[in-house]
Amino acid sequence: MRINPLLFLIKKSIKASKKAKPQQGFTLIELVIGMLVIAIAIVMLTSMLFPQADRAAKTLHRVKSAELAHSVMNEIWGKRYDQNTNANGGVPACGSPLGLPCSNVTSLGPSEWKWPNEGEGRNDFNDVDDYHGLSQNATMLNSSQTYLDAYPNYRLNVTVAYGPAPNTKLVTINVTTPDNEVITYNLVRSNY
Repeated sequence: MRINPLLFLIKKSIKASKKAKPQQGFTLIELVIGMLVIAIAIVMLTSMLFPQADRAAKTLHRVKSAELAHSVMNEIWGKRYDQNTNANGGVPACGSPLGLPCSNVTSLGPSEWKWPNEGEGRNDFNDVDDYHGLSQNATMLNSSQTYLDAYPNYRLNVTVAYGPAPNTKLVTINVTTPDNEVITYNLVRSNY
């Protein structure tokens, strides 16, 4: 009796197809471990990102503080040293042998009067010591807007005093951020 080889191949292929196929997909334990790894990663990421957001806000407050102080500093740099200094460069400078005496320490700040019964307005500031006592409630230069309007929740305080070196004035600008951080900016203006 002769066996047909083709029949033998067919039987083998039927047996091979009846064998169990390898599993496709994940087991339950693999899914649970995967979710646990993802949960730990999310917790680690959020614990690192949330403090960064707070630091970003503080950085923004510091930048706005520097912007406010810099705008006031630019105004002050453009003004003459003293009320008694010549407006065309200070020749002769106040306090020099040929010049008038400089303002005394007690008279720093805006001039008491410009015309009878009229105080010196914000746009009339013409020398460094006029800025003594400037605050966030003062109007900005050539504007009806106050510093408080432009920089809400920021506080500004400017003081002017004679510096440690002769013929210098120390201008201190304190800006308080919304986080109550006081940032101090100093500049020294010389009599030249």
